[in-house]
Amino acid sequence: MPPRIGIVAGAGEMPERVIAACRAGLRDPFVIGLRDQADPASFSRPPDAWIRVGEAGEGIRLLKSAGAEEVVLVGGVSRPSLRALRPDAWTARFLARIGPAWFRDGSILDAVARALEGEGLRVVAPETFASSLAARARVYGQRVPSGEDRADIARGFEVARALGALDVGQGTVVQRGRVIGVEAAEGTDALIDRCGPLLSSGAGGVLVKASRPGQDLRIDLPAIGPRTVANAARIGLAGIAVEAGRALILDAEAVARDADSAGLFVIGVDRPG
Repeated sequence: MPPRIGIVAGAGEMPERVIAACRAGLRDPFVIGLRDQADPASFSRPPDAWIRVGEAGEGIRLLKSAGAEEVVLVGGVSRPSLRALRPDAWTARFLARIGPAWFRDGSILDAVARALEGEGLRVVAPETFASSLAARARVYGQRVPSGEDRADIARGFEVARALGALDVGQGTVVQRGRVIGVEAAEGTDALIDRCGPLLSSGAGGVLVKASRPGQDLRIDLPAIGPRTVANAARIGLAGIAVEAGRALILDAEAVARDADSAGLFVIGVDRPG
């Protein structure tokens, strides 16, 4: 019998997809929901436990008590202020050890993964159990990018790599070579909203999502889903490009169908360079 898998679930639909895939694969997941992050209504069954972000020590205790040897970190997490965090003893020691890394997305997640493995919990990628989530090098749907779109995609990956190296974000919107906006702490949906009024009418534009250089591919990969397609269509983008093998697509069939209905392309692109 394979060891039990622990799932620490944040916001969005991705956690439930991974949970369902584990159960379909006859793995018995022990699910911990992050309070004030994960929506209770997003789960088909209630999580086995709830903890605050600042209760990492309690989370580790629960995972070990449940017999979990592997753990998946999945879903969005908005970082609380240090005052609101109210850390338990384990979390307080962790924060003291990482110092300023608390304020940098990639650094904090890498540190979390190392700390969990120091406790004997092996961190694994969500697509280990839900392979359909991994973006492939292909077009999703019927539409393909034009030559101008491909130039924007190349520009977007160039910008995204630079952003990632600075641990700033994983996405950018480019229109005919012009960088319209870059993703920071607000997330992809807010980036798209912010870019809408800045786009030139009828000139297309592309949302590009790419991983950070040197990113731990087990955690916090860039992701898109049907909501991303709807938002991109709403502001008139020509399409979306994601990094094949280093990004996640939530419900690829729905993404392709919705992209066709909205008249935009979605494409997985091999990492440039």
